[in-house]
Amino acid sequence: MRPIPIVALLCLTACSQTSVKPTPSYYGTLEPFAKEAVYFVVTDRFVNGDPLNDQREQGGANRSFDRPMTCADGTVDNVGYLGGDFRGLLDSADYIRDMGFSALWITPIIDNPNEAFSGGDPISCGSSLTDRGKSGYHGYWGMNFYRVDEHLSSEGLGFKELADGLHAKGLKVVLDIVSNHASPGFTMPTGQPGFGQVFDADGRLLADHQNLAPEALDANNPLHAFFNRKKDLAQLADLNGDSPAVREYLAGAYLHWIEQGADAFRIDTIRHQPTSYWRDFSDRIRARHPGFFMFGEAFDYDPKNIAPYTWPENGAISVLDFPLKAALLEVFEKPNSSYATLEPALALNDGPFHNPYELTTFYDNHDMARMNATDQGFIDAHNWLFTARGIPVIYYGSEIGFMRGRAEHWGNRNFFGTERMRDATAHPIYAALKKIAGVRKSSIALQRGLQLNVKLQGDHAIFYRVYQHAGVTQTALVMLNKADSAQTLRVTRFLAPGVWQDALSGEDVRAEQELAAVVPAHGVRVFLYSGVAQDKDTVERLNQLASRKSTRN
Repeated sequence: MRPIPIVALLCLTACSQTSVKPTPSYYGTLEPFAKEAVYFVVTDRFVNGDPLNDQREQGGANRSFDRPMTCADGTVDNVGYLGGDFRGLLDSADYIRDMGFSALWITPIIDNPNEAFSGGDPISCGSSLTDRGKSGYHGYWGMNFYRVDEHLSSEGLGFKELADGLHAKGLKVVLDIVSNHASPGFTMPTGQPGFGQVFDADGRLLADHQNLAPEALDANNPLHAFFNRKKDLAQLADLNGDSPAVREYLAGAYLHWIEQGADAFRIDTIRHQPTSYWRDFSDRIRARHPGFFMFGEAFDYDPKNIAPYTWPENGAISVLDFPLKAALLEVFEKPNSSYATLEPALALNDGPFHNPYELTTFYDNHDMARMNATDQGFIDAHNWLFTARGIPVIYYGSEIGFMRGRAEHWGNRNFFGTERMRDATAHPIYAALKKIAGVRKSSIALQRGLQLNVKLQGDHAIFYRVYQHAGVTQTALVMLNKADSAQTLRVTRFLAPGVWQDALSGEDVRAEQELAAVVPAHGVRVFLYSGVAQDKDTVERLNQLASRKSTRN
């Protein structure tokens, strides 16, 4: 046989290589944590699994346990400890996982003072940044950032054991951390142990506010060097983020908790430290744990003000999506609202965020009034959060509309308990949430896909989520209906012809020019397609979405 010339072989090889057109990649994000759905609990207010750690006699004249207050409308709030603990979390893991969640965000676990605070401003129903008579049940008043608070742990059940147990149940642990402040440090009639103090891992005193106003702190006093000499939030001892000693202390403490099992951080009050602090903090954390996911609370509804924390030069830390939260309340709390309100808040094109698909999405939490919606409003909100872009975060009790509309000091953080948990499984909000959370849990397109909107108007939302990367392809077609009656929704635009699978029923639906489906009242339909995007208009729009996620691209 006559040999083929080398030139011809090279030509054949090159021609065969160039004739195969590579499949373009389309995705919103490749961030691994984007697949999670997060359930958030104030640990002390969830379930009391071990009454032996309640410390009911702690605090003396400023007792820290069970400090009720009654509001004018009869609502009973409480500003003391109520007994929720690590054992309660572990005992509730099946309940949380079975709802469709894969991660649990818990309030700070670090040691807080043992008395109720005697200083500060008096508390009234619905007030904020008022702390007189309140204990550190919430965990945000750290005095030893290396030590677990005694109200949370049990014999043989510290944080490591909790994390191990939750991991065994299929739940990641999102640990709430504080870098802005310690405990309240001034305005007490007389000083109280632990307040305004910071201790190292061995229990040695590092810093002490000494019940002095920030302006009275002495720059030459080593015990004052940890703190800023200006007032920030309430009477909290404000940590100096420019101090190398503070940076070393906090990074060391939070590295310790990662090594004990934390999978991600939620960062409290992120905008109260400079971005240089967060870049340094992020570098320290990710030097040891590359890719470690963090999201911060920048309590601001202007996207331009919170987006800089997401930029790589500032630490590449995601944020809670406050701008979208405001839009969600407009849509799901109010009758006669329109899905069109949500579109600009998505920031899908040329937005200020590094990547909008990595934002954590929510409608309420412990620092604001709970969403004041009907059962149907909660169902509609969950159907949106678990299908649209972002990582959904749901506050404990929302599965039954618990204390809806209530602010802090007015029932927002009331105790949930095992009885409510047992009853929750029969609640319509719970049932609908479990259903749509299960769909998201099994769909990579809903977790990470580009969002291609077809219609967001009135009571209807129709959009695609497209994931096409590394040999994995899935498109999810989402249809939402928040009307009080069933509606037939029809889709023609960007529709790929072929077989689509109903994600809820598993049935196949063949579509050519149109896909029509009856969407129940306050319901959702999701159809999945496994083919590659080929339509010219669809590909052009996907290319735009992929390349214009941020103005910084």
